[in-house]
Amino acid sequence: MNSIIYRITGLMFLAVAITVFLLIYLANSQMTDLFQEYVTVQQMEMHRSMITHMGPGGHGQAVMMGTSEQNFLTSVHQSLIWVGVALLVAGLMASYALARSITIPLRTVSAAALEIERGNFAQKVPVTSKDEVGSLAVIFNSMAETLDNNSKLRRQFLANIAHELRTPLAVIQGHLEGMIDGIIEPNQKQLTSLHEEAVRLSRLIKDLKDLSLAEVRQLSLEFKAVAVNQMIEQALYMLKPLADEKKITIEQNLTQGLPLITADADRICQIFYNLITNAIRYTATGGQVTVSTELTKLEEQDWVKVTVADNGPGIDAADLPYIFDHFYRGDKSRDRKSGGTGLGLAIVRQLTEIHGGKVQVESTVGKGSSFYAMLPANVHEKAIISSSVLHNDRVLYTYQDKAN
Repeated sequence: MNSIIYRITGLMFLAVAITVFLLIYLANSQMTDLFQEYVTVQQMEMHRSMITHMGPGGHGQAVMMGTSEQNFLTSVHQSLIWVGVALLVAGLMASYALARSITIPLRTVSAAALEIERGNFAQKVPVTSKDEVGSLAVIFNSMAETLDNNSKLRRQFLANIAHELRTPLAVIQGHLEGMIDGIIEPNQKQLTSLHEEAVRLSRLIKDLKDLSLAEVRQLSLEFKAVAVNQMIEQALYMLKPLADEKKITIEQNLTQGLPLITADADRICQIFYNLITNAIRYTATGGQVTVSTELTKLEEQDWVKVTVADNGPGIDAADLPYIFDHFYRGDKSRDRKSGGTGLGLAIVRQLTEIHGGKVQVESTVGKGSSFYAMLPANVHEKAIISSSVLHNDRVLYTYQDKAN
């Protein structure tokens, strides 16, 4: 009896019943009084008419309702009672139908939510109306779709991690087993190869750790005033040997006088390092990479905009929405050595968002790509420190947006 369908039905039926009983009571009581008054008036007029014809010595009769009048009132009362009963039945049926129209969609949503709790995320509920219940169904379907997508991405992410870790481990294991069995002679070349694989594996694990911490906003950060141009020049200095190896020209268009930003210098340098490395990696030998900075205003906010453009093969339009996802490579033919770990751009997005900024990409197939990292010039005003913990001699900050 705790079902909402019975409560809605009972409340509506009670309202209908009270209304019907009041109407019948008032109609019956007023009908009797008004009809009695009507009969009295009619008999008084008849009495005056008789006195006029009989003369002053005539006598009138007492005022009273006859059998016909009584039968008329009784039939009216019975009709009102039957009408009331019909209204009660109709009200009960309408209340039950209305309650079912509300509760059946809710039961459908409840059953689908139970399936989601069991891990079956591919759930959809029909949208049968445009009211609040229909809006709830639309929101539920959107939530279920998001959960389903997140579940698929998580499984894909785990599969990619297993694949990326398995390859260098297999190489290291195979070489070591060969050396132990005496099949491979442990010379300088073999040891160098093993060292490269170990370094690559260590870098992948470090990137995964940084990315996971960045996604939950628990990355260790040290905020201070940072000059963007200085960080870019530092990243370019570190990557100059890589560019020289492919004979790639790097052009700098750095706007002077940019305001300082409040950020973690190491993480900001990592953003620029990953973007420039990505541009060099996908630019053909003898190509050009352009790095530029400017101060722009967007939504009444000053932003330091960093652009890294190349004249490489470009990115297909179908790949652009996923270019910042984990392990995503637009060119499926590239391996780990030629295409990196597939985490660089994902780390760029997370680090940029942690600093209150945003990253975008534009690309034309055959003409090249342009990546934009926009960092607010006053990021310290966008967030407040809600907690801090000393971690490995660094302060671990948890940030919370002021609007929340």
